[in-house]
Amino acid sequence: MDSYDAGSLPSDDNVNAYSFCLDLTHDWFLKRGAMIAYYGDARFDPLSALSSASAFVAARFSSPVYAQEWVVVSGAGKVVVADRGHDVNSFDLDAGNLTVRAGNLLAFDTSLELKQSIVPGFLTLLGTGTFIASSNGPVIFVEPPFRADPEALLGWADCPSPSQHFDAAWMAASITGMLTGVFGRASGEERQYDFTGSGTVLLQSSEQTRDDPALLRVLTEQTQVLSPTQAAELAGILQARAARA
Repeated sequence: MDSYDAGSLPSDDNVNAYSFCLDLTHDWFLKRGAMIAYYGDARFDPLSALSSASAFVAARFSSPVYAQEWVVVSGAGKVVVADRGHDVNSFDLDAGNLTVRAGNLLAFDTSLELKQSIVPGFLTLLGTGTFIASSNGPVIFVEPPFRADPEALLGWADCPSPSQHFDAAWMAASITGMLTGVFGRASGEERQYDFTGSGTVLLQSSEQTRDDPALLRVLTEQTQVLSPTQAAELAGILQARAARA
């Protein structure tokens, strides 16, 4: 059994398949709860508590919905991050554009800029730097044109946002049935994300995704455009789904 200390831990590399060690030679954005251990003088500052001197760092995190779930870790030492025993990997962007499932993003260089994707539950990283993400099983890289099961989709790089594809039987179903699938968990045989153009699609080797607390806030904001009648109908669909859980 391997045993580590501050000197023997790797620098900006995996400790094993399920954990990664950040070297605090520079600042990182870090998801709350991702840290499992650290050595040295590490400071964990909420984005809202950053001083004016660090305002440039906060300006690189352009997603108010998710900001409360992230901190900036700085100082000197090493920080080990993990995600419930799931696979953890680092990915490098070189003047790139990558969108990743928000629930799986654990950390990223403050040299990268983050924006909220138009696709609910996903965040977009821009620029040059490293980010750390978890996956339920090894990551598979696929090139478009390609259709992905929504639950297995981890992200996509340097290609347009996907559209949703429904099979003929699914499209022929009633509006209530379609909404139940959209807000519930439908199989990949009924609904997929359709990718076209060039780029790379990242898939995890499982259809199980982690809960994303911020996704509920995103969807709640979008329901503001519903009429009272539509809101009541949606409430009934969600109550029926909760009763089946």
